[in-house]
Amino acid sequence: MEDEEMEKKVQQYLQRKGFRLTELALQEERNRISTSSVSDVALARSENDPARYYDGYSKLRTWAYSSLDQYKHELLRVLYPVFIHSFMDLVAEGHTQEARSFFHTFREDHELMHSRDLQKLEGILSPSHLEYSYELLLQYLQKTQALVVLGIINEHTTFDVSPGQPSLISDDTDVVALVGTKKDLAKQINLKELLEDSVEERMEKTLLGSDKTEAESKDADAEDNNKSILEDLRNRAQLNSLALPSVSFYTFLNTHNGLNCSSISHDGSLVVGGFSDSSVKATSPQGENGLSQGERTSASDYGKRPYTLFQGHSGPVYSAAFSPFGDFLLSSSSDSTIRLWSTKLNANLVCYKGHNYPVWDVQFSPVGHYFASASHDRTARIWSMDKIQPLRIMAGHLSDVDWHVNCNYIATGSSDKTVRLWDVQTGECIRMFIGHRSMVLSLAMSPDGRYMASGDEDGTIMMWDLSSGRCVSPLGGHSSCVWSLAYSCEGALLASGSADCTVKLWDVASSTKVLKTDDTSTNRLRMLKTLRTKSTPVYTLRFSRRNLLFAAGALSLGS
Repeated sequence: MEDEEMEKKVQQYLQRKGFRLTELALQEERNRISTSSVSDVALARSENDPARYYDGYSKLRTWAYSSLDQYKHELLRVLYPVFIHSFMDLVAEGHTQEARSFFHTFREDHELMHSRDLQKLEGILSPSHLEYSYELLLQYLQKTQALVVLGIINEHTTFDVSPGQPSLISDDTDVVALVGTKKDLAKQINLKELLEDSVEERMEKTLLGSDKTEAESKDADAEDNNKSILEDLRNRAQLNSLALPSVSFYTFLNTHNGLNCSSISHDGSLVVGGFSDSSVKATSPQGENGLSQGERTSASDYGKRPYTLFQGHSGPVYSAAFSPFGDFLLSSSSDSTIRLWSTKLNANLVCYKGHNYPVWDVQFSPVGHYFASASHDRTARIWSMDKIQPLRIMAGHLSDVDWHVNCNYIATGSSDKTVRLWDVQTGECIRMFIGHRSMVLSLAMSPDGRYMASGDEDGTIMMWDLSSGRCVSPLGGHSSCVWSLAYSCEGALLASGSADCTVKLWDVASSTKVLKTDDTSTNRLRMLKTLRTKSTPVYTLRFSRRNLLFAAGALSLGS
């Protein structure tokens, strides 16, 4: 009432003074306020209507699909995040039935690319399922009025709230909180410049004129190895889409599901397997007569029994890798250690300790001496054969690891569905590759150092351009986990081995030529051939220096 009386007095004053324009302006303002109040009531009613999500998404979907083909591919990417957040908003507002109806109506749009995420979303049935552990902790502290504990947490504790499933006890680490780079910084990371010269060239520049006698002795020791490499290069087969490689497949029998990993030497003369009983077993598939000159010193051991047994680990062996010349062997285990073995002496030389959890993968650098490891403690580490402590620690990833050909970088894959490229000198992440829909299990670098291939748990293979960080060719040929990838020596072919008991050969050369001429096109590698085993999942692949393809796996009677 007081407001109305005040308005009347103001209006009478304006009329008495003859301020006609001011009186009209006041009347228009009064009408506008009354109209906006009515619209606010209508908007509040519409905000409580769950049908607005269905209508909004349906209109956006129709518009995106009816847009020009030039823009349709990019516009359709917007649908998935809108679909997810519309569904979660409906659940958060308590419209459970409408949320389920919305989910099942538009699920088919995203089934192909996001089937795993959709399976997880099906389990969201109430608003409480959307809460994070952090929110539950705050609710408890506020309800119980635990002011002292709340003050300690606010002053001394920093929380990093991230989406996904709650972490398990086995995911925790005793050292530090190791968190990878966030996705919104991926573009900034990928702008960093890559180095062209190798570690050896950079070391030569800094150590020029130091101790030359030691270098001369090393050159004399490596002379025999260089002769064998030159012979392999002279006899190398040139591969292309018309000339496919010869394949030699080694099958482990009677493993009783105990084989965890396998590896093949560069010349194919030695095959090694890592087993769940903590043993490492090496054998020569070619027999005593097939051993190369470098391994003939241990030929008598192979004549006595079908394999050489390496014992030393105290847990299942998850990875094994030969040095470039086959004279050393690395193995990693769930006992969190890495062991260096001599294939000539058949003995353990060094035990490297530093990881705090199982070591999933270990790989020699292309020049030997240095090697990289990836562990469940979410770190990748660079080691030197002559030092028992790691030289570099890269924090953030826990699965597969591979070296760049110039030894300046290592790549790691992880369960966070990303692949990262790390600088060996600084330990920084300089590239982040985002695109996989499941855990990354295998990596391979092209011989020219320009591209990298990665395989995941769903059977998808992606080829990446290292300079730009873009995926240049997604592949979907396998129906199960891709456990191994290998480029041919000149990089013309890519071989992939999977748990679906197949080896597939892909034409890399033609795809990269198209990429150079047209950067805007979306290329897919052409699959040249599928090689099927009877019942043997493919554990490892290796192209020899002569471009022969070696593969190995364990016979699975259950498949």
